[in-house]
Amino acid sequence: MSEGREESGREEGLMLASAELYISSGLHIGTRFKSKYMERFIYKTRPDGINIIDVKKIDERIRIAAKFLSYYSPSKILVVASRAYAIQPVKKFCEIVGAVPITGRFMPGTLTNPHLPYYVEPDVVFVNDPAADIQAVEEASRVGIPVVALCDTEHSCSEIDLAIPVNNKGKRALATVYWLLARQILRERGDIPPDGDLQVPIEEFEAKLLEEY
Repeated sequence: MSEGREESGREEGLMLASAELYISSGLHIGTRFKSKYMERFIYKTRPDGINIIDVKKIDERIRIAAKFLSYYSPSKILVVASRAYAIQPVKKFCEIVGAVPITGRFMPGTLTNPHLPYYVEPDVVFVNDPAADIQAVEEASRVGIPVVALCDTEHSCSEIDLAIPVNNKGKRALATVYWLLARQILRERGDIPPDGDLQVPIEEFEAKLLEEY
């Protein structure tokens, strides 16, 4: 029994955060639907039909995405989020890593029409939800910009280059995943030590009441 606890401890030591943080924040809670692509990330399906995402795979993909995004100039990373609960996490994430946020409505032509006043030319696009932010995904795909996305269990991820399997709807889950990504990007860049922490708590990433938006 003690050997099992020691093994579990070693595994958690290799993760970006404790399994307890992932679970208490609800990062692993999917939906009742699952796509063929997202099946690989699902640990089990509960009796009530809710699909549960494998915490280790969430952790692994956060690492991969952070390393990938760290290769880009901060000002060339565009982060898109239309969901109300994602607005505060995205703004705080962009503030910390230096990325550019577009929250709320994504205007058509933002990535494809250079004649528009709001046209931008990012090197990579990071979307909070491939379905809710489909306009950004389609435009990025059309002009050959790689897309990173937070993907829940129902997403097909057909135009996504790098998917992070996670609950992308919950208020606490969103705050936690953006906090973890921000911290890991700074670690990858060497802005903080490999085991360094953010001075900003997860609570500052969390959305306020929905009606405030």
